Amino acid sequence: MAYQYDPASHCADEFINHQEILDTLAYAQEHKNDLDLIYSILDKCKPNLHPDKDHCAVIGHREASVLLACDDPKVNEEIFKLARAIKLAYYGNRIVLFAPLYLSNYCINGCLYCPYHAINKTIPRRKLTQDEIRDEVIALQDMGHKRLAIESGEDPRMSPIEYILDSIHTIYSVKHKNGAIRRVNVNIAATTVEEYRMLKEAEIGTYILFQETYHKENYLKLHPWGPKHDYNWHTEAMDRAFQGGIDDLGLGVLFGLDGYAYEFAGLLMHAEHLEAVNGVGPHTISVPRVKPADDIDPTEFDNSLSDEMFAKIIALIRIAVPYTGMIISTRESEAVRRRALELGISQISGASRTSVGGYTEEIRPTDTEQFDVSDQRTLDEVIRWLMECDHIPSFCTACYRAGRTGDRFMSFCKSGQILNYCHPNALMTLSEFLTDYASPATQEMGWKMVERELANIPDEQRRALCAERIELIRTGQGNDFRF
Repeated sequence: MAYQYDPASHCADEFINHQEILDTLAYAQEHKNDLDLIYSILDKCKPNLHPDKDHCAVIGHREASVLLACDDPKVNEEIFKLARAIKLAYYGNRIVLFAPLYLSNYCINGCLYCPYHAINKTIPRRKLTQDEIRDEVIALQDMGHKRLAIESGEDPRMSPIEYILDSIHTIYSVKHKNGAIRRVNVNIAATTVEEYRMLKEAEIGTYILFQETYHKENYLKLHPWGPKHDYNWHTEAMDRAFQGGIDDLGLGVLFGLDGYAYEFAGLLMHAEHLEAVNGVGPHTISVPRVKPADDIDPTEFDNSLSDEMFAKIIALIRIAVPYTGMIISTRESEAVRRRALELGISQISGASRTSVGGYTEEIRPTDTEQFDVSDQRTLDEVIRWLMECDHIPSFCTACYRAGRTGDRFMSFCKSGQILNYCHPNALMTLSEFLTDYASPATQEMGWKMVERELANIPDEQRRALCAERIELIRTGQGNDFRF
């Protein structure tokens, strides 16, 4: 059956249409040296430097693919420059921090790139009890974390939805010293509308699901058995999540499983689809790359991309989807993450452990890791590094807790109004970290940054109130303030 491209369709073969991607890649190769076209595309993006309530200019997957194919050094420099400026226009110099929490590595799928696949006999299988989850959360709170992304293998017997819901309840219930987890994002397998409704009622933040690859033929080969083998069920999951009431949705593709140009076009088409059917694009887009892990050799996948091309993809996602939060994990090295922060990334993980039960161990366990962690610094070291790079570390969860999700968040973000909330909220949550968890060196640097950045809050009344609240935090008289 020949499917027609339709971004507003609910059929995966139509909104991620294979022939449309092939035509897009052919068009990009044909026009990659057409500098008049290329600069006209870049000019279309420049209104994004000045977001307003009536307009949020974006380019489509075909135009973005032309920019990706162009290898002119001057054009690439313009792309990087524009991405930096757009990131500052929408998200300022703030970087939100989170940590993954692995609940279970039992899995019935056969994914060839993941060590949790069902026939891996070398990896120990483990599932956390609720008491163990509580201990993990306390360990994370003692670092200073406020935001978690929970992860679990797909196994209806070992990790049913009831287990996930109980785990979310446990995480939110733990109050240790001044610590509290204020937002739980969820990265679990594609499921039903009813189960998405249960997750929404459990007050999750963002529902995250990585596509892995948008190339259907390759997808089926990489997922030879298990529920994840069903490409359409997996690819259409975000539509079901939205029907279940979850309006903050996180996309991602695992770069390295297929050609990067194909994946890039498919990822943007998915974002366009969410806008077309829901009026709400992706809340976040993640950009993981295939990395070594137990029983997994990334050299088996011959679609790796260079650090330079990886940086360009990040920049172009920022340009094409200016309103989305962009996430890079500790899969990447400090050097790669530093550059990515300048080109559009707005969220990073810190002090991550990708093993089940890893945070309560003094020495980082590796036997149940999902992938190798390249950036192994402590959270305090990451916070100090961000400030050295002139980024404000933020643990803000205010929009989610104030009901600014989905189209409400997008309206704030696309109009630029989100800056009136994010900047003071970032400074207050940074102040909490400095007061309760930071080393002396990080405290010294952090309080200087807070004092300096307070002056950048444009509204005088809000600036004064923020300063008052920070003083209450600093002197132990208050906590958990938000705008």
